[in-house]
Amino acid sequence: MVEALVVSQILLWLTIVGMGVVIFALVRQVGILHERISPMGALVTDKGPEVGDLAPSLTVNDIAGRAVQIGRPAAHAKGRLLLFVSPSCPICKKLLPIAKSFSRGERLEVVLVGDGDLEEQRRMIREHGLEGETYVNAPQVGMAFQVGKLPYAILIDADGVIRAKGLVNSREHLESLAIAQETGYGSIQDYLRARGFVRDDAAEPAPLSAA
Repeated sequence: MVEALVVSQILLWLTIVGMGVVIFALVRQVGILHERISPMGALVTDKGPEVGDLAPSLTVNDIAGRAVQIGRPAAHAKGRLLLFVSPSCPICKKLLPIAKSFSRGERLEVVLVGDGDLEEQRRMIREHGLEGETYVNAPQVGMAFQVGKLPYAILIDADGVIRAKGLVNSREHLESLAIAQETGYGSIQDYLRARGFVRDDAAEPAPLSAA
């Protein structure tokens, strides 16, 4: 009886040690993957004004008829976040409250930009409580920045310079724009290229083994 108990205890300890080794190996692999896998940030897919350029300067009216300056220096904020949205875009609607919270946390002035039926834009404003936000329904803004897909965000600093831009569908994507401004990488592609994940002559990421 005692011998059986001793054997079972030994087997139990061997099992615990084995599990510890396996867990340690898994944690190590996760750490390696974390270093090797590229970040998920806002992707730039348009051919509009480049990061580092002065943003196009426009004056448009918001939904309430007030004049809104686009691309001008921001007097009372770190910068301006242009978020291009549409009532027919489900991801845009999901992103609206996230964008509001993000812009306040980063002290950014958010300007929502729509292009379409005015009544549909007003309905979305009511449904999502956007009455206090700056919302313009102006196709000329999208044309000036050559935005082709939604939701799309452009971060303009306090001096009117484009600091980051890209397609966004989560808070992480919006935060990647702020990180881009802080680190000097204007887009996720710039980051990948600097780290060696993307070749200058390739449109797609290079194999991870090339890093």
